[in-house]
Amino acid sequence: MDVQLYVYDLSKGLARQFSLSLTGTQIDAIYHTSIVVNGVEYYYGQGIQTAAPGSTHHGQPIERLKLGTTELPAEVIEEWLASLTEIYTPESYDLFLHNCNNFTQDLAMFLVGKNIPEHIRNLPRQFLDTPFGQMMKPQIEMALKGVTQGAGPGFQPSPSRSAPPPQMPQMSAAAHPVPSTVRNVSNLGQLQSELAATSDSCAVIFFTSATCPPCKAVYPIYDELAEEVGSKGRLIKVDIGFARDVGLRYSVRATPTFMTFLKGEKVDQWSGGNPAQLKGNVRMLLDMVHPPHPHQNLRLPSLQRPISNFVMYKKVPPLDKLLQKLPAGFKEAQSVAPVIEFVKIRHAASNGNSPAADTRVPDLHSFATTLQSIYPTLPVESHFAVVDLIRLLFLDPRVSGYFAEETNHTTLLTLLSPLSQDDLSSCPYNLRIVALQLACNLFNTPLYPQQLVSSSSPLRETCLRLATNSLLDSQNNLRVVASSFAYNLAAYNHNSRFEGKPDPLSEEDQVELAASLLEAVSQEEQSPEALRGFLFALGLFIYEAPLNGLLVDLCRAMGVSETIAAKSKIESVKNEPLLKEIGQELFGKGL
Repeated sequence: MDVQLYVYDLSKGLARQFSLSLTGTQIDAIYHTSIVVNGVEYYYGQGIQTAAPGSTHHGQPIERLKLGTTELPAEVIEEWLASLTEIYTPESYDLFLHNCNNFTQDLAMFLVGKNIPEHIRNLPRQFLDTPFGQMMKPQIEMALKGVTQGAGPGFQPSPSRSAPPPQMPQMSAAAHPVPSTVRNVSNLGQLQSELAATSDSCAVIFFTSATCPPCKAVYPIYDELAEEVGSKGRLIKVDIGFARDVGLRYSVRATPTFMTFLKGEKVDQWSGGNPAQLKGNVRMLLDMVHPPHPHQNLRLPSLQRPISNFVMYKKVPPLDKLLQKLPAGFKEAQSVAPVIEFVKIRHAASNGNSPAADTRVPDLHSFATTLQSIYPTLPVESHFAVVDLIRLLFLDPRVSGYFAEETNHTTLLTLLSPLSQDDLSSCPYNLRIVALQLACNLFNTPLYPQQLVSSSSPLRETCLRLATNSLLDSQNNLRVVASSFAYNLAAYNHNSRFEGKPDPLSEEDQVELAASLLEAVSQEEQSPEALRGFLFALGLFIYEAPLNGLLVDLCRAMGVSETIAAKSKIESVKNEPLLKEIGQELFGKGL
């Protein structure tokens, strides 16, 4: 998809005419910018807003610049923008420090890895460096507020569909699927193509006509059923008054008429606009092609829903102490100082200790280059402080999104290189725990999880080895963080399975993680928090897993039901609610 920068002049030419005489500096325009991609114009004012290209209250752009092309899917772009709604709020807008051009800069870097023009980015600083600019700043902000933050449709991320799991660490939003819609066809060729695409699933054809009042009454119900069916089948609509070849081919003489198909073969046909009959027949068809898993009949409220949150580690340690632990050869590097300052500003702003701050993302390319060259030369005992700084940096989705696009994830692999060995016992405890926390924070962007489950990704291999080893460590805090990372992977895998899609995590990887989780459950006798994490992650992996698969076979072989039941007799952990839901219900009745 092409990515364009739309450039507007808020002064309508007055800046070019009067700036030199008033400020002593020639200013060609007061720039407002936006990004256009996939037929949508994205801009920042009253929060993140969207419009048809060129239709905003700013009028027509004075310039349209092609920034490049992006291969990112539209849903990934939407999810990333949704993660920025807490950064680019209506209240945090500042004409000079946190404005539309900061937003387009971040979005441009995310989409194509390019800066917007420097003269646009630096204009606020250029203006404020003049005595007139300092004097007139309040008046200009007031005068332009109605222009810069004018009304317009806000960006609407997909709503959360469930609450976070009980008593889990701090969370961030996860991905949501786009609902399916009714497919309208206008000729026999199109219909045959649609049916061919459902050779492994199911389809419903709704034969309608423009002169059929009962048909129109059923339209809303048919649309709702299409969303319910989702990717499990296709709901098709044909107007036989227009597509006469279809009506002749299927001998349809009355409307509304419905036909259902299972794996390419016709199953049923009926006429009439009875909503109850339509819903019943469509749902019966779905059960035929996708028989409900036995786990759906159990009482598992924690698992019978998509997981809308991932575990995140957002706690900021005393920054002065952290900076003291950074090795001098690292923190004194030219590209590192802006990153440290960025983390400080973001932390102060998040605690409400400062007004809307200039949170422009530093030069991440230079920082990554410095990190890759210096980090391997640093003493091992100082690695954890560097990784902890990166953990804080990755809490900003603009940063994590940038590094997720980095080819081969060189920077992250450099950071985790001391943890890539088979024997992790020699790695410092503090490095392992902050590395796991960083791995959890990779779920802050929709771009990383796929890399963490891809069989060809070295990032996946390193993180899985770290997690499985840490689940069995003697340190309680390390086990808890490892269970959080396992939970994130399990939630990501569970959501895909819940939507009827293939598991993104291989069965071998699931078995390896489940085995470590089962062993961790059997050993845990002290920490209810650790046990809760183990059980939740394990339950997500097992729920709706194939009953004849390796994962369920592993649980049966290891006697997981008896292992969990034994925990109910240990005073320190016996009151954990998941012991009943996961142990008695899922493993007691579901295996």
